[in-house]
Amino acid sequence: MTTDTPIDAAAQRLAVVRDAMDRAARLTDRSGDDIRLIAVSKTHDATAIRPLIEAGQRIFGENRVQESQEKWPELRAQWPDVELHLVGQLQSNKAAEAVALFDVIHGLDRPSLLSALAKAMDAVGKRVPCFIQVNIGAEDQKGGCAIADTPALIAAAREADIPVLGLMCVPPADLEPAPFFALLAKMAREEGLPRLSMGMSGDYETAIMLGATDIRVGTALFGSRPAPARPIPGSGRGMIRNSRAT
Repeated sequence: MTTDTPIDAAAQRLAVVRDAMDRAARLTDRSGDDIRLIAVSKTHDATAIRPLIEAGQRIFGENRVQESQEKWPELRAQWPDVELHLVGQLQSNKAAEAVALFDVIHGLDRPSLLSALAKAMDAVGKRVPCFIQVNIGAEDQKGGCAIADTPALIAAAREADIPVLGLMCVPPADLEPAPFFALLAKMAREEGLPRLSMGMSGDYETAIMLGATDIRVGTALFGSRPAPARPIPGSGRGMIRNSRAT
């Protein structure tokens, strides 16, 4: 009896996710290749990340600047074609470090952060593309720009010469995500933004069917994290009946 190597196991998980992406994309006359798969590696160390890189994955997401600084420089030295996305909340005082380290930032959600990022980008002559994060469920405990304030923040980002790729959201964990994804897609169309960062391990197929161009998947690629990242609801939920973990 043979035992799968870490690379074999990572390749199998990656293939399962990509097959599901392709099935969902075909329902909207797209291909899975049209969707960017961001492997969310937060809380996982370099030993866990390497097999997925060796299996062919090249886009990764982290939610903390300091954690990323500790593990990614060495990995990127070995694999310089890896693209690194910041998918978590960003404190304004970490803006310069984020600009130095990340290729894409998903959490631009307020004027103070916009100012900090613009200053950091100007200082080094580097423009880091950003998604505007929308608090799509109007949840007090979550970051994200209020829906009504989003057009003004987009306009301010453009005025500051920050490249705005699209919109990002995290729907409420205990509700069917489809209406929230549809609303984000509508907002992006109205603003002429081409990309939608939405969908995680429990709902990425639904997100793709509703227009996602970038999905953020952790558990389905890495397995359970060393520590829970968010509560998991107990009931099934409509179109995709599995957990809402990243």
